[in-house]
Amino acid sequence: METVVQTLYGRVRGTRGNGVSAFLGVPYAAPPFGPDRFGPPRPPEPWDGIRDATAYGPTAPKAPYAKPFDRLLPDPDIPGEDCLNLNVWTPGGEGLPVMVWIHGGAFRNGSGAVGTYNGAAFARDGVVCVTVNYRLGVEGFAYLPGAAAPANRGLRDQIAALEWVRGNIAAFGGDPARVTVFGESAGGMSVSTLLSLDLGLFHRAIAQSGAGAVAQTAEDALLVTKEIAARLGVEPSAEAFAALDPAAIIPAQSAVSAEVSAVPDPGRWGASTAASGMALIPVLDGDLLARRPEDAVAAGAGRDVDLLAGYTSEEFRLFLMPTGLAAALTDDVVGLVAAGMGVPPGVIAAYRERHAGTAAGELLAMIITDGLFRMPANRLAEGHSAGRTWMYEFAWRSPSPDLGACHALELPFVFDTLETGGELTGSDPPRDLAAAMHRAWVDFAVAGDPGWERFEPGTRLVKVFDGAADAVVADPRGADRELW
Repeated sequence: METVVQTLYGRVRGTRGNGVSAFLGVPYAAPPFGPDRFGPPRPPEPWDGIRDATAYGPTAPKAPYAKPFDRLLPDPDIPGEDCLNLNVWTPGGEGLPVMVWIHGGAFRNGSGAVGTYNGAAFARDGVVCVTVNYRLGVEGFAYLPGAAAPANRGLRDQIAALEWVRGNIAAFGGDPARVTVFGESAGGMSVSTLLSLDLGLFHRAIAQSGAGAVAQTAEDALLVTKEIAARLGVEPSAEAFAALDPAAIIPAQSAVSAEVSAVPDPGRWGASTAASGMALIPVLDGDLLARRPEDAVAAGAGRDVDLLAGYTSEEFRLFLMPTGLAAALTDDVVGLVAAGMGVPPGVIAAYRERHAGTAAGELLAMIITDGLFRMPANRLAEGHSAGRTWMYEFAWRSPSPDLGACHALELPFVFDTLETGGELTGSDPPRDLAAAMHRAWVDFAVAGDPGWERFEPGTRLVKVFDGAADAVVADPRGADRELW
């Protein structure tokens, strides 16, 4: 069955079934091409008649995932320039809570069209769910000095999408005064960054596997821009990049990104780039983003926004084990990579002592899981503890022993889309765990309480989702945490 909604820019036609209406590929900003290439997002042009919104819209220019991630993390590629679009699932009605999803993908992959992010289960449970595309890679995050290309274009796209939600979501049954923004990995880092900006565009935030430590200095970001430009044989300017088709930029972008991830060398890429292991990330431009998000939050930013932050128990296994890298690592390489990412020497030594006998790859996975995900989540929660704050840990382990409780494993549980989990979740994932985790996210959006005690620096209570006890634990693995 078809259904039509009037937005500020024109009418859109979606589909309705099983009590849920879906509107897909709705533009929230103009296509970022032609004169708008590398510019800030601007509103879409209004249209006459009824615009079809029954299929996902174009995705932002990106490279396909390398093996084996192309198999583990399906990532649709839909061609077209009108890529600044979003998707809405709604049960209908009025005054409903709203959840806006920002996808992950290391700021260079992903989209709102990923099957796992289907928002129908949220709509089924009384929440209007929105998933958003934003510019990726060089298009969204390369630092290109000059007025023509403001920094953090991908973040600005996310803000434009939230502004669209504020102005249009009531037509879909949502309450613009009850918005929860949530995201994972680069999306979680984006959520933490948006939280630090005090935008007034959302009222609750969920940062999954991406806290507030990731931000490049402008100087370090420019090193990445210059390297990509050199490989393309162009000047490191917006004008030179704009003369190239996005598809021509992506091979050099991918090569540099792979090198930063494999060898996070602060001497070559700068300390702020090496610390994240990602080449193209939000930039401390002194305009939109003046401080690292966790520092801004600790100073009081986002205090009025309820926060749920967390991580998976074994995040970095996803990046080391399926690729075979873990088996090839030596103890010396573990030290070099961890030090390059800014892990203090004393912490590395203590992990070696406390986890003696652990294989090099396993040890590096533990160190980076804590350094890049668990510790930043704890710091974000500590900094936000003057507000209402909760923490979680996703500890259920994939049936694939290589993966464990790895990065991105919680996503089909949060969205209650276990049928999309593939190799990550296996053929018989625990449905009770999906029901519990999805319900906690819904309850947080609806009532501002996921169902367990708040995080306080003195008690450090964390809800552990493991598919068994699902208990609230005080300071899980606190001895390791104290090393940092």
